[in-house]
Amino acid sequence: MMKLFRYLAFPFVPIYFTITWCINKAYNLGFFTSKTYSFPVICVGNLSVGGTGKSPMVSYLIDLLKDEKQTATLSRGYGRATKGFVLAKSGLTHTDLGDESFQYFQNFGKSVAVAVCEDRQNGISKLRDLQPKAEVIVLDDAYQHRKVTAGFNVLLSTYSNLFTDDMVLPTGNLREPKSGYKRANAIVITKCPDTILDEDKKQITNKINLLEHQSLYFSSIKYSKNIKSAKGEMVLEHLKTFTLVTGIANANPLVNYLKDKSLDFEHLEYPDHYNFTTKDIDLLSKLDLILTTEKDYMRLQYESKLKNKLYYLPIEVVLDNAIGFNKQILDFVKTS
Repeated sequence: MMKLFRYLAFPFVPIYFTITWCINKAYNLGFFTSKTYSFPVICVGNLSVGGTGKSPMVSYLIDLLKDEKQTATLSRGYGRATKGFVLAKSGLTHTDLGDESFQYFQNFGKSVAVAVCEDRQNGISKLRDLQPKAEVIVLDDAYQHRKVTAGFNVLLSTYSNLFTDDMVLPTGNLREPKSGYKRANAIVITKCPDTILDEDKKQITNKINLLEHQSLYFSSIKYSKNIKSAKGEMVLEHLKTFTLVTGIANANPLVNYLKDKSLDFEHLEYPDHYNFTTKDIDLLSKLDLILTTEKDYMRLQYESKLKNKLYYLPIEVVLDNAIGFNKQILDFVKTS
């Protein structure tokens, strides 16, 4: 059905392409104003609709920067029930902050400021007014938010679906034309196989045609050996049978990883940022054991019916040239 829709929607591709190209061109030429900052602002984003691994990359950057500067992260807070600027604090949940921001708060809240705001200019201004004020701000999913000009752009693209091989919506998955990659300072090819060959890297490098100011990195997902819950931890491979529940843009890497482990599971797949209904929770409560992603766990952990059967599998980003990437980020922060 989806393939049929994309085929039928192809005539609209030139329209979407033209509109997004003109908007970006207007910003590039100065017809639309974009605010720049005298302190370091780092943007993490992508050209595609989603599923490139922005949340793990933002977490990576927060972990890298939090001991160097007073660090804050700002996102739109997709899926939240609130509006305007909201600063994370004790007592708030994913309904106030959105899944990703609540996850950042759970993991880093004591050492960084976590906030959400649809208007990134306003959000940045509010964060700078805090005591202690934010010295460096990481913007989550703001690559197309042209009203703000980040000093450093990290563009993500997945190994299995490179932006160079894609087209704009509605037939493709790109939010804007491929030429948007030129705004990036660092391009990271995410979710690469652990066995990626140098020849594969070379082919991807040739496809992208890096500009003089750009660097290219390759990253993979490292899964934890233990799954976690409110009760504690247990070894993933000790699981006998379970149900995998996901509400993310692309669950394929996780599904393939679990299959490679020869684990016995069924997969219940929901849309990205899915709001689980009472009927959904009743269905899930009948399952013996549930494994989910950390992002989905942020929403499901408050369901009392699932409390004793819900686990998540932590992940982290592994970069092929972490030393070079870290240096590029830290150098930018120190010189801005």
